[in-house]
Amino acid sequence: MSVTLGGNIVVTGSNRGIGLELVKQLAEKTGEDTHIYACCREPEGPRAEALRNLSAQYPGKITIMKLDTMDEDSISTAAQAVSKQIGAGGLNLLINNAAITKPASPASLSATQKKDMMEVYETNVVGPFLLAKMFLPLLQRAAERGSPGDKMSCRRSAIINVSTLISSMEKCAETFHIAQMYAYRTSKAALNMLTCCQAEDFKAHNILVTAIHPGWVRTDMGGEQAPLTTLESALGMLSVMSSLSNKDSGMLLDWEGNTIPW
Repeated sequence: MSVTLGGNIVVTGSNRGIGLELVKQLAEKTGEDTHIYACCREPEGPRAEALRNLSAQYPGKITIMKLDTMDEDSISTAAQAVSKQIGAGGLNLLINNAAITKPASPASLSATQKKDMMEVYETNVVGPFLLAKMFLPLLQRAAERGSPGDKMSCRRSAIINVSTLISSMEKCAETFHIAQMYAYRTSKAALNMLTCCQAEDFKAHNILVTAIHPGWVRTDMGGEQAPLTTLESALGMLSVMSSLSNKDSGMLLDWEGNTIPW
């Protein structure tokens, strides 16, 4: 799988699971022009130890940043900090990976409370909305550095919203029995609409916006029965990101590049 990404890249939810693996593979497989801003809620906490160790392996290539997607001030502070560091270069790629699910799977109707619905929506939808809004000036700056006729791409300026197959309304009848997950499913369906809206809004700036399903992955959220490792998922996603262009903006794809119906 070919990874041809670079420039300034922000990854949220990067202290574990898919986010951590994305940071690791980006650090390993990209050139010296790449700088990764790895964001998580508690950079100094025990759950970020693996990320701190990874950053130490790639001095000067990974900057760990505090960012809580449920806290607007935290997002604003992180955007300002990134802006100071990247200067005129702009932000080439924002990967909105941070997400939660509540309650524990199968998360049936009877088990799901209002607070679960609201907290999951705030993290999985409002967070990516605010991130795009606050990082937009930096994404525009990167997009403007390309020639007017250049295609959209993740090397130029892009937002990747990490979605899921179970956000698909067309596929719901096939997937509902596996995991009901009311809050998670509905939040990711809303994230898909956010992706479509941003794709329309940002195309005038030559900023690509695409949603990607990482597969069913063996993580804390995915569980031990999931067929994919974080390595397989991350490499697939990065390969897909490397191939994206204008035609893919506003789409929902899987980690192998296949289109998923809404």
